[in-house]
Amino acid sequence: MAEIARTYEHHIYMNIITQVFNDEIWAKHYSSNHQILLVGEGDFSFALSLAISFRSGFNIVASSIDSYDVVIKKYNRAKTNLDLLHSLGARLLYDVDARTMKLHTDLHVRKFDRIVYNFPHAGFFGKESNDGVIMMHRNLVCSFLKNASRMLRPNGEVHVSHKTKFPFDCWNIVELASQSRLALLECVEFKLEDYPGYNNKRGDGSRSDELFPLGEWCTFKFISSSTATKSTALYHRNRQELGIPLQRADASLFMDHAPDIDSGECFRIFVEYFDHARSTFGQTDCYQLSSVSDHLRLGFERYMAEDRGGRLIDYVNLLEELRCLSKRRIEFLRNRLLDV
Repeated sequence: MAEIARTYEHHIYMNIITQVFNDEIWAKHYSSNHQILLVGEGDFSFALSLAISFRSGFNIVASSIDSYDVVIKKYNRAKTNLDLLHSLGARLLYDVDARTMKLHTDLHVRKFDRIVYNFPHAGFFGKESNDGVIMMHRNLVCSFLKNASRMLRPNGEVHVSHKTKFPFDCWNIVELASQSRLALLECVEFKLEDYPGYNNKRGDGSRSDELFPLGEWCTFKFISSSTATKSTALYHRNRQELGIPLQRADASLFMDHAPDIDSGECFRIFVEYFDHARSTFGQTDCYQLSSVSDHLRLGFERYMAEDRGGRLIDYVNLLEELRCLSKRRIEFLRNRLLDV
């Protein structure tokens, strides 16, 4: 208990420092500024990994379908994990069914920036390739997505990490999401090393505390279909207001020529870069440079996650298109400054 008390005191101090300096800490896809709901936690090690990375758990609500007593009985390290999460300020919920979580007493009025369900599974009722078992899994995920879609903040995302090989690909998660008016933002590889301390538990039966085999798995990121439509419309409107055409940059302005590709594809791949450029206009600090690099990396990950047949030359062409669009914007802003 003394160790937990010291951890809590350290957490309070770090939280004050974070608030004073408005630091933002990222753990892969998740920010210390996000309001995060974690669904279907096993031994709560994923929640603890994020909380330790953020040096705080105040933005995390971690939930399990099991009761507290069942959780600590199933998993050897669960009690330690839960005590640490409590000391870090995380909100811990039990008996939360992913299929009806919107109705839960502590969740029915809450909205979140990120809602995360890692490796949803309805239980072990036979071979995973059995049609009936697949339907049980699909029903679970479908109900979760319907609930999650009504619990998002503006620009919020629902993340589902899932195996992508047969028979798990038969769940057709993207199709299920579309039924809840959620659109796929991107699909990125899930890497266990991105979340130190996370243990992927089986979570059911006599072997609940065992790790399940790792294979090819990805994190599917979904956003509201209406948000996706509005973001695209806003982007096109902003480009028109800035005097930047939707087609490739005017070659007469530069010595080099942009490749002949559609700028709409460039926007889709580098959407975070364009959003960042708008939201940070006029700011000049070191963080901006690192952020640009991060957003370009997201574009590369999105491109590689799609079936492109290994055509990296097309990605290079997209980068060239992005460079030319950026140059044209700089030229436009320079001319406006001269006019002023």
